[in-house]
Amino acid sequence: MTDPIADMLTRIRNSQMRGKSVVLTPASKLRVRVLEVLADEGYIRGFEATTGEDGHPAIEISLKYYEGEPVIRELKRVSKPGRRVYMAVNDIPQVRQGLGVSIVSTSKGVMSDANARAANVGGEVLCTIF
Repeated sequence: MTDPIADMLTRIRNSQMRGKSVVLTPASKLRVRVLEVLADEGYIRGFEATTGEDGHPAIEISLKYYEGEPVIRELKRVSKPGRRVYMAVNDIPQVRQGLGVSIVSTSKGVMSDANARAANVGGEVLCTIF
């Protein structure tokens, strides 16, 4: 697998389309950091480390719904292995005039766009959520 973040985002998207409440994804430190931002911003209920069916470490993500509709309406990968997207703190885009969130990998860790602006750091824009 060349893009583990895109794989995780696709698993979340597919599970929400099917109305699932829980989704499993292989574990990695970067995936955990992205999920921490999603949980802090209120897009998922939470997540926990577990062991997958094959015995490898996995993460169980609890998806969030409001009145039967998924809370996450749009989940897009921005920076890809073939084309990395780096932005300075002043260039980090606002998603839907501030209603959405960009997840940025900075030198101070993975954080939301608002936290990156507050910390005055730029970095690689991993994905956007609305």
